[in-house]
Amino acid sequence: MITSRTFTKMPLKINPEERHSGLSGLFAAAVVSKSFCETLLRDPEEALKQGYLGKDFGLSPADASLIVSLNAKSLADLAKQVVQTLG
Repeated sequence: MITSRTFTKMPLKINPEERHSGLSGLFAAAVVSKSFCETLLRDPEEALKQGYLGKDFGLSPADASLIVSLNAKSLADLAKQVVQTLG
């Protein structure tokens, strides 16, 4: 298995009071860009590294780890998994 040095999978310690504002930008980019969405689903690590239109999403390490750890087949599936995890 190939692993990255940029994003590390770590146990998720989700703070329910955290705003997760970077996730909004991530999903907005996936909605407006089919290419970005496909990359996000196929290789989330690469999508996070590339950002969208040269901008970083500003995800917390926990949120980045969450996105990289999920295995979704569609954007709706990804959103559902994120919501279920963040509760």
